[in-house]
Amino acid sequence: MAKPGFRLALVATVLAVLVVLLGAYTRLTHAGLGCPDWPGCYGFISVPQTETQLAHAELSYPQAPVEAQKGWNEMIHRYFAGSLGLLIVALAIHAWLQRKQPQQPLKLPCLLVAVVVAQAAFGMWTVTLKLWPQVVTGHLLGGFATLSLLLLLTLRLSGRWPVLPGLSSGLRRLAGLAVLLVVGQIALGGWVSSNYAAVACVDLPTCHGQWWPSMDFANGFHLTQHIGPNYLGGQLDSDARTAIHMTHRLGAVLLSAVLLLLAWRLRSEGLNQLAGLLLLALALQVSLGISNVLLHLPLAVAVAHNAGGAALLLVLVLINYRLRAPARIRQTVFTELAGQQAG
Repeated sequence: MAKPGFRLALVATVLAVLVVLLGAYTRLTHAGLGCPDWPGCYGFISVPQTETQLAHAELSYPQAPVEAQKGWNEMIHRYFAGSLGLLIVALAIHAWLQRKQPQQPLKLPCLLVAVVVAQAAFGMWTVTLKLWPQVVTGHLLGGFATLSLLLLLTLRLSGRWPVLPGLSSGLRRLAGLAVLLVVGQIALGGWVSSNYAAVACVDLPTCHGQWWPSMDFANGFHLTQHIGPNYLGGQLDSDARTAIHMTHRLGAVLLSAVLLLLAWRLRSEGLNQLAGLLLLALALQVSLGISNVLLHLPLAVAVAHNAGGAALLLVLVLINYRLRAPARIRQTVFTELAGQQAG
């Protein structure tokens, strides 16, 4: 039976998916600086529209002329992100009020509040530091972390968890490694996007017609880039962007191999549904990644690739939850099973 707060957590999880997609859309439409200030837009709670508002915006931000479409892309993302933040605060308050109830998560909702506060700071720095790649990538990871923790909370509150007894510790370690590699690949994807390296290679499986093209890894992964320049459009040269792009490709190959191994291990343990879900998410994400290169990064496919990354991460969160149910949940389940067998 679902616990109190389950529906709210489920709604928050769905909203978090939408926020992640809106963030990707904002980034891919080059609207990250659609509003040059934070949290408003040219000093207003929405994009300036009237003649008076436009005159104020031009006077206050002469170096950032109003582009209404980009401004709305950015503000809509902020509206949805703010709504998600309020939902997470509500979840934390609810958890505190229900803290004496058995198996009521409390630390997880509180952690979510801390993550949302950090996300708000990263959202501000994304604008004030003019799309500094380190902050943009951190903001992306924060969004995926929020989504993952919300799914975990939803699973904890669902009141339903299939018992998976007798699984090997090796399988659990492999699942843990897989989720870490997915997070690493998402971080690489964020670095690709924030440095505008997605179209650094436009052929497959080679790059610029070569298996190992000219690459500048030192500058491509120079993590202390200067604060100050406007990073819209990127500041790196072609070889540095190629290095980033190729690293993301190689990461995808490594990750695919590990996920295929995990799917095989899951099938060998009789967990066919989890294995099938993992293979489906992997196939979708690989297909979208290849399409991005061959079709030269069409907006719809690029946004879908972000959605695919989120789906793959959520599948692995589900797998790890199933394999690593909290100790109190495992004890409750085994007690119930023992009672049923005794009856």
